[in-house]
Amino acid sequence: MNTHIFLMIQNPASALLNPGRNAPNEERIEGNWHVYPFDGALEIDYVDQAGNPTRRWVIARELKVGPGKMLLGGIDMADDGYRGFRVDRIERLEDAETGIEVDRNILDWLMKRAERQAKERRKALKRLGRTI
Repeated sequence: MNTHIFLMIQNPASALLNPGRNAPNEERIEGNWHVYPFDGALEIDYVDQAGNPTRRWVIARELKVGPGKMLLGGIDMADDGYRGFRVDRIERLEDAETGIEVDRNILDWLMKRAERQAKERRKALKRLGRTI
């Protein structure tokens, strides 16, 4: 695991990873967008609209699927603000929790992770005697 990601997990920002805090926990529809909850700390290599490459550290909160595009929403640690990143502009990502690095099929990886997290949430609710 990269040292800068390790530090990101160890600092107070790691409190934001708690799924019960500051994160949506149910899928929802917002107009033409299908929004999936997504929890994770990610390092992403991103290319902005002007073609400038940047490396970002993001506490991911949601995955938004809409007409013709997909956005990864979360807290950008560089400016401490919420941002949406177009998934088609992410060239590489690294999961800070697992160290997994993804440089192709990023959209598929994000969707599978969101689906896996949704399944885990449903299981947890079922254990507590609740259903969604």
